[in-house]
Amino acid sequence: MCEKSPAGQPPAGDFRAGGGPAPDGAAGARRARFGTLPDRVRPEDTVETRPALPRDPARDAYNPDEWLVRYCG
Repeated sequence: MCEKSPAGQPPAGDFRAGGGPAPDGAAGARRARFGTLPDRVRPEDTVETRPALPRDPARDAYNPDEWLVRYCG
């Protein structure tokens, strides 16, 4: 937990709370890389649509003798 000084400010060495200077240029590099949120992605860009394939009439055709092959064969 981050302790506060009596004046309500973070301690001078608490870099996570922004209480002091960075020890090197790493903090500036992190801020340059991660300091902003990525560009917003629109919902329209997250969905891929493809046209449906035409129906195959042979697949849906009823064959009255098929049950013989499946269950009695």
